[in-house]
Amino acid sequence: MTTLLLDGGPVAPDAPVSRTGGVPLGPAGMVWPVCRTCAGPLQFLAQLVLGAGVLALFMCAHRPGECEQWSPSAGGNLALLMPTEGLVPVPLPRGADPEVLGLGAVRAVVPTGAAAADGRAVLGSLGGEPDWLQYDETPDCPACARPMGFVAGLAEGPDPVTAMNFGSGEAYAHVCGGCGRAALLWQC
Repeated sequence: MTTLLLDGGPVAPDAPVSRTGGVPLGPAGMVWPVCRTCAGPLQFLAQLVLGAGVLALFMCAHRPGECEQWSPSAGGNLALLMPTEGLVPVPLPRGADPEVLGLGAVRAVVPTGAAAADGRAVLGSLGGEPDWLQYDETPDCPACARPMGFVAGLAEGPDPVTAMNFGSGEAYAHVCGGCGRAALLWQC
């Protein structure tokens, strides 16, 4: 079953709910992740509260197109599946530009039935099957080598100030439930 992710309006930047932007929540002591290509701090895109935990999604915004942000394994993006208990705001890296690490305004992501969006912007979907724009790129889990399960599709959103940048495309989040690994990729 597919559940739409709708724009629920402004929310606190560290709210423990599904949202885009703000500050990621992570285990105590977590360090802000960096791009494996350029070593710059990754931009925090979204956190999704799932039955399996909290999925945090990041992408490099320093050198668009050069750090392979679209790839699930090249290091220009990162998806982390964390337990829901004990999460705290992750401190910003020293000297980091909050404008590069954030998306502007912080927006709640409200799940609702697939039937009605009630005039709110659709920011993606939970569950179901990925609606690939190009071809099936289901990633294999780096731990067990089995195909990962699709958990969410993300759209850029209607507001350029708060929008994620997927090259006018869509992003696909996957999780390996048995290994606790996650992956993010996008297509345009």
